[in-house]
Amino acid sequence: MIRTLLFLLSLLFSASPPVYAEPGKPVGPIPTYGYRIVQVYPHDRGAYTQGLAFAGGYLYEGTGREGRSSLRRVELKTGRILQEYQLEDRYFGEGITVIKDRVIQLTWRNRMGFVYDRAGFRRLHTFRYDHEGWGITHDGRRLIVSDGSATLHFLDPQTLREVGSLQVRDEGGSVAGLNELEYARGTIYANVWPTDRIAMIHPRTGSVTGWVNMAGLLTAFDARSGVDVLNGIAYDPVGDRLFVTGKLWPHLFEIKLVKK
Repeated sequence: MIRTLLFLLSLLFSASPPVYAEPGKPVGPIPTYGYRIVQVYPHDRGAYTQGLAFAGGYLYEGTGREGRSSLRRVELKTGRILQEYQLEDRYFGEGITVIKDRVIQLTWRNRMGFVYDRAGFRRLHTFRYDHEGWGITHDGRRLIVSDGSATLHFLDPQTLREVGSLQVRDEGGSVAGLNELEYARGTIYANVWPTDRIAMIHPRTGSVTGWVNMAGLLTAFDARSGVDVLNGIAYDPVGDRLFVTGKLWPHLFEIKLVKK
């Protein structure tokens, strides 16, 4: 009996202590991913892509620059613009997201967002926020907004008021430059400006759970022909398809992630 008690006590005190992470801080090495191109589609070379979404079989795209910003519905296979709404010249359009029968679009430094009827792009109302507008997506319950820093803001989709925020971190600390966003498969995907990387972010902790290296997606010729940075992620939940493009890119790509 005494031997048994001593044996159990030795197991108790020799066991390794549990490992606890700081809130939002990842534990262990972060996996990295490459990509496989599934399909290449045409993309408007004049589109300074700031936001991208996929819904009901169509791409929705928000473009930027004062005097040239727009909201578009685009045919995937041809890249043809089926419907377009031009923003007033004073606005620099940014990210967009489609939530039910609405499209929501941000502006950069105007700190103003727009809500449109999805069917006809009729502007329903505007709203304001207290930071720059970069990217926007949603998880079905909350809007998720980036402002170019390491912070993600959560907004109520009905009141459009901020209800929380999240700091994004990897093993090196805060991850700034968060830009265009997409929510897919329980993960927030974020372009990291001005790089070729996409961060995969846990929506509750803010931890980066994966890095996607998109380098080399454009050919050498395309890269020399006036293109700008990678920016634009869209997910088709029906077909489980992931799309990416960039500002002034001639192509939009359907890709599969490949773990390295």
